[in-house]
Amino acid sequence: MTLRIAIPEPTSTDAEYNQRSLPPYLTALRSAGATPVVIPLDESPAHVAQLLTGTSGVLLPGSGFDVEPERYGEVRVSECGPADPARTAVDELLLQDAFNLHKPIFGICHGAQGLNVWCGGTLYQDLPSQIGPAVNHSPGRAVANAHPIVLTAGSRLAGIQSGCDVSNLGVNSSHHQAVHALGDNLLVSAISPGDGVVEAVELNSLQHFVVAVQWHPERTYDANEFSRALFAAFARAAAAWQPRRVEESVARL
Repeated sequence: MTLRIAIPEPTSTDAEYNQRSLPPYLTALRSAGATPVVIPLDESPAHVAQLLTGTSGVLLPGSGFDVEPERYGEVRVSECGPADPARTAVDELLLQDAFNLHKPIFGICHGAQGLNVWCGGTLYQDLPSQIGPAVNHSPGRAVANAHPIVLTAGSRLAGIQSGCDVSNLGVNSSHHQAVHALGDNLLVSAISPGDGVVEAVELNSLQHFVVAVQWHPERTYDANEFSRALFAAFARAAAAWQPRRVEESVARL
């Protein structure tokens, strides 16, 4: 049976960004044994629901846009960039479907931020102005090892990394927003030790695979064993997924 993973287009208005950023996600998913199902951002909710039929997981990718601070009850600061309402709307449909049916979720960068807000958390709207310059979280796409991370012992993420030969656990970095207050039932699974910025979160559930990272493992898939392990773990969880009734999903969280 074909393993199908839903992934929304990164943006609704920036075709150049989509053309540059989407292929690495698709390549990583295919390399992990999955078939991507790209969800256009201009489809009706009913058509999105049809596209989700037969998918076994959701990957929320990065984006060139910011998350709307109004969604978490804050006034927009001047450094906060524009939002993409169409991407937000599709992400919310995918998250609702995944949580209702217990489908595995893998969030990356903007996807991690959107997951946290959807779960009731908040974000730093702009790290340089709100946290300071101790760590450069936006050194450029060409920098493969921007800064180290520290994994939370006993976390799902630490378990994924444990089988990898990684002597210096560093990640790439391309963001100016990040998790502030955690969303409901989420746990911190990695931080940037230089400034304490949250680098990964996961759902506090042994039964439901929900992992979201602030860095971009799709960009380093070929060169980094941990990046490959993340996609492999997500694919395994999706392959093992079985449909559950909504009430069962809520009870098992």
